Amino acid sequence: MSNTTEDLRTKSDDQLSTELGALKKEAFNLRFQAATNQLERPARVREVRRNIARIKTLQSERARAVAKN
Repeated sequence: MSNTTEDLRTKSDDQLSTELGALKKEAFNLRFQAATNQLERPARVREVRRNIARIKTLQSERARAVAKN
């Protein structure tokens, strides 16, 4: 689930919300795996966190654009 900013910009608000929910669930599961020393790819935690931040940034940009008009 590699997401570049350009890929995310082409998605609708609903698609972004759905993907954000999936990433939050994955982050939760990764935290549990890390706590029990069962984490296979530690770098995935960082990827997920950054993708969550990308989506939230894009959502806030869109919200500001709507509020501005």
